[in-house]
Amino acid sequence: MGLPALRSGSSAIPAACLALAAAGCTPEPVPKPFAQTGELVALSGGDAGPRGACHTCHGMSGEGDGNLTPRIAGLDPGYIARQLIFYADGLRQHEQMSWIARQLTDEQRSHVSDYYAGMEPAPLERAPSVRLACEPGAEALYLQGDPERGLEACATCHGRDGGDAQAGSPSLAGQPAPYVAAQLRAWRSGERYGDPQNVMLAAAQAMAEEEINPLADYIARTGDGSDRPGFPAECPSPRRRDPRSGA
Repeated sequence: MGLPALRSGSSAIPAACLALAAAGCTPEPVPKPFAQTGELVALSGGDAGPRGACHTCHGMSGEGDGNLTPRIAGLDPGYIARQLIFYADGLRQHEQMSWIARQLTDEQRSHVSDYYAGMEPAPLERAPSVRLACEPGAEALYLQGDPERGLEACATCHGRDGGDAQAGSPSLAGQPAPYVAAQLRAWRSGERYGDPQNVMLAAAQAMAEEEINPLADYIARTGDGSDRPGFPAECPSPRRRDPRSGA
């Protein structure tokens, strides 16, 4: 049985025609605008929304805050992407970062990692270091490690000046001392893990608690010309190391 003929002047359109018309003009899916570039993810937060925008904590140039928020500009893109996955999967704990990482798509994580990796790290203003004269052991730990304790030299993976890191390892030059110290303690306690071959876990657990702050201070001042030693008069009286305070 055929379709009924349309009456002259009638606006009635058979349902079959409507279906055919709709099938022929279905629009292509519109891509999410904030998934297209790393810059847009950094500024908008991508799927995490405005409260997940990277620049609100890490700065417009990825420079960090000089305290507990790290510099992410110039880091290895694979390292950044891997940390976002760790946050999303719970291997690395931070309330805000874990929430943000879970909202982002794989594409957004990749784009924003490439975006910050391509940034030139901005120099930070720092006062001259006093601890390098007072704690010469920090420089030795960074450059040489301590084979007797199985403690690998930081420079092996992160470079002598903290900026020439191996692929997949973060550059350390200019990272804030409080952030570095907090991460060393997280590695040492086992709260942070997931590095290849557990190199960081083993190194941090071989360190003594009193070595962490001086080493973090040394790391924070590598590669920026501010590692000038202080005057001996500014150094506190030396204390004998307690042999019970090892790893």
